[in-house]
Order: sequence, then structure tokens, then C-alpha cells
Amino acid sequence: MAKPEYSKDDIRQMAKDENVKFLRLMFTDLFGTIKNVEVPISQLGKLLDNKLMFDGSSIDGFVRIEESDMYLYPDLSTWMIFPWSTERGKIARVICEVYTTEGKPFTGDPRNNLIRVLDDMRKAGFTDFNIGPEPEFFLFKMDENGKPTTELNDKGSYFDMAPMDLGENCRREIVLTLEEMGFDVEAAHHEVAPGQHEIDFKYADALTAADNIQTFKLVVKTIVRKYGLYATFMPKPLAGINGSGMHLNMSLFHDQGNAFYDKDGEMELSEDAYHFLGGLLKHARSFTAICNPIVNSYKRLVPGYEAPVYVAWSGSNRSPLIRVPNSRGLSTRLEVRSVDPAANPYLAIAAVLEAGLDGLRNKLAPREAIDRNIYRMDAEERQENHITNLPDTLHNALKDLAADDVMRNAMGDHLYQSFIEAKNLEYNSYRTQVSEWERDQYLELY
Repeated sequence: MAKPEYSKDDIRQMAKDENVKFLRLMFTDLFGTIKNVEVPISQLGKLLDNKLMFDGSSIDGFVRIEESDMYLYPDLSTWMIFPWSTERGKIARVICEVYTTEGKPFTGDPRNNLIRVLDDMRKAGFTDFNIGPEPEFFLFKMDENGKPTTELNDKGSYFDMAPMDLGENCRREIVLTLEEMGFDVEAAHHEVAPGQHEIDFKYADALTAADNIQTFKLVVKTIVRKYGLYATFMPKPLAGINGSGMHLNMSLFHDQGNAFYDKDGEMELSEDAYHFLGGLLKHARSFTAICNPIVNSYKRLVPGYEAPVYVAWSGSNRSPLIRVPNSRGLSTRLEVRSVDPAANPYLAIAAVLEAGLDGLRNKLAPREAIDRNIYRMDAEERQENHITNLPDTLHNALKDLAADDVMRNAMGDHLYQSFIEAKNLEYNSYRTQVSEWERDQYLELY
């Protein structure tokens, strides 16, 4: 999905030619939730002049009520007209960056934060950081009131076709809609679990990739409702089956090309690739809270359901945290497999990039690759191979995050403080709840 370069005049002309009547000004809060301010087309001039204001105090992780006035600065390259617009005129969206009344980028805006980390990357001598995401989701039936149930829409499994995969037509319409909107969709298929699906789209630069993930989620949720279904990106909506991940494929570039590729290197990987990999492994436990940010994330990160729970890497083995896919040349990349789709993509990408940059700065070398199935190793074998576990709860992940200055820097002080406070509250609220499992196990026994 190439990033277009639109001028203000281009935007005005497209809005006129396409009969755009409303503008949806999108941005993302601390938790990765898409927010938008919808205004009539009469406000386009104000938007293009960076004069559209909104109340930041009502957005999670933004500001206090006495500091509420904020501005939305549009990224004109993200202008897009929705294909499902109404008969009364079309709706266009543009993704915005949040600015203060002093005209400075707001440090609590996750998109601004990713831009900051990308600037650090360029100062280190690199030109681009490409991300290819693999988001998974579940489809559930809705009840007569339009509320999601826990009834799956099919009983299919990996790569099944109709009639087992009842989401096939729905998934096909999602793909066609995404392509209308400029996405390069590479694959769409049923996943391992019943009701679970994956749609992969072409890699893009880090900022565009994060924008694409947010747009993708919006499209999926919008289209499936036409089929009486509800799409959830919750990592583990049902017990006993696989959860949903969002693997991130990443490659770093400099003026000479892909910085991870060296035809003469071991496995045709460059020193930069190994140092970046070393940084990812060093900070893996610490970026888990960012990449797996909710209590439910840790119901997915358990052995036995294909989710990576062990800090290790391999070129051929899918059980470790990080895999090096076989492609080389411009396609040389690393794949971090622990990330789930509940993650704020701007924060998750900033975290893995900052981890890798730390590896480059300090020339961190990864331990040897683990080319055996780690799931079949016992605890003693894992210890002998220096394989550690990812945190098993949000609480433990937050402790690892708090102890890592590099990961704190990946978020910046404002986002970090707001995130830690909110997530501790979330975990403490969870601890006070009593589940059906506990009642089933203990009510009559004790």
C-alpha cells in the first residue's frame, strides 16, 4: 500500500469530486482504541489549517480536564473515502496527530510517540523500518438485540473451505473492501480454531503499517455486521482453543538496502540483524506488557496452543518467540510472534524498534538458535539452553516493564506513567473478581 502524497488542493478537489459530506478525523488513545471526531465538510478548511480543536480530557491517557484543549493535525497521506458511505454523501477519513495549544506534538499521542522513535532510528543511520502484520480475529454470532454471543460462526479449522468455513463470503467481502481502500492483501484464510480468521496485507513503513492495522480493524468490524456477526480481536475469547495473535514481521533499511541481509553472513544475516535480534531477546520480557496489554492476553500465552511463551529464536522452528523466515535479499526479516491484536500498534511497533536499536547501539549478540521444538523440552532442558519464559500475567509483565529504562523510553514519560497506572488498576480489578471456574472447583469442595 504505497503512501500517497496529497496537497491541500488535492484534498479539496477529491472532496468535491466525490461528493464528500462528512469528515471522520481519526486518532488512537492509550489503549489502542480508535477515536474519531466527525465534522461536516464545511470544516475542511479549518482542518487543513490545523485549527480544529477537541476536548482531550475525555480520551483515556490524554490530559486532565484543566488542560483539555487540543488540536488535530491531519496527515494528508491518510486521506481515504470509505466505500460504504451513505446515499446522502460520502464519508472521508483522515488520521490525525494530536497537538497542544502551543503547537507542539502532544507526547501522550501514541502516533506522535512512534514518530519520535522513528526519528531516533534515522539519527542512528537507518532510513526505514518496515512492518508486515498478521492479525487474527474471531467471528461470533450476534443475538436478536445486536449483541455478540459466544456462539462461533463455524466449526472450521486451518485453511478449511466452505461449507466448514462459513465465514468465507464475509472474509471475501472484507478483502474486496480493503482492496478498494488501497490495501495490498496477500492472503486470507481460516485459522486453526473454529471461528478464527487471518487476513495478511503487504508490509509498509512502520507508521503506515500501524495506521493500516487500525483501519483494518475498523473495516473488519464494519463488514461482518452485515452478516449478523461480530468480530473480536480479543486474544483469547474462548477456553480450550487457540487464541489470536498478531505476528509482526520487521526489517530495517539503510541507504544500501535491507540492513538485515548479508549474502556472506551466517544464515545470510548481517551483524545488524544479529544485534537487532539480540536487543529483541534482551527486552522481550519487558515489551510484553506493551505487546500483550490486557489481562486476557496471558490466557493466550500458555504452552500447548501454538502461542510463543519462550524467549528464544530460530530460523526454522515456530516454537520460539522470534523466527527468521527463509526469504533473503530485500525480504530478509525477523518475526516477533508474541504480539496480540489487543496491542496498540503504535506502541508495540515503537517498543520492538527501540529494543532492536538498543541491540544495535550496544552490539548485543543473541544466544545460539534453538532449532528443536521447545514445547517438548522439559524445564531442565530449557534451563540448559538458557531459555526463559515470557511473563505469565499482566502483573508480572508490568514489573518487567517498570525495571527496563529502554522500554520506558520507547513509550516516553507521559504514555509510560498513564499506561502503568491504568494497567495496574486493570489487574487489581481483575484480582477482585471470582470466576465460574473457581465456583465450579471450590464451592462444594470447601
